Amino acid sequence: MPTHQRWALALRSIGKPEEIAYYLAYAPLGTTVEHLVRVAGMRWAIEEAFQAAKNECGLDQYEVRRYTGWMRHITLAMLAHAFLAVIAAVAAAKGAAETAPASRPSP
Repeated sequence: MPTHQRWALALRSIGKPEEIAYYLAYAPLGTTVEHLVRVAGMRWAIEEAFQAAKNECGLDQYEVRRYTGWMRHITLAMLAHAFLAVIAAVAAAKGAAETAPASRPSP
């Protein structure tokens, strides 16, 4: 008895109807089309995160010969990227709080 099913998903942009993105999926039985569309829509955010990790943390700068070395490099680069993302989010939150208008004007 099968536990998964194969999907062919075609998404068309509302703004550019001539552009169609195609996805092949292998999902558990009972997966809804809405769930597949949501997951497919997250693809760009994931790609942007990997591109940022390549640019900022050297994710693509590994020259190793064994899986263990590669895995360590990827793990450390992604950990550094997560750390930088948290630091940037905290700095942005502090910056927004500091730019709030004062309750009384300065002299």
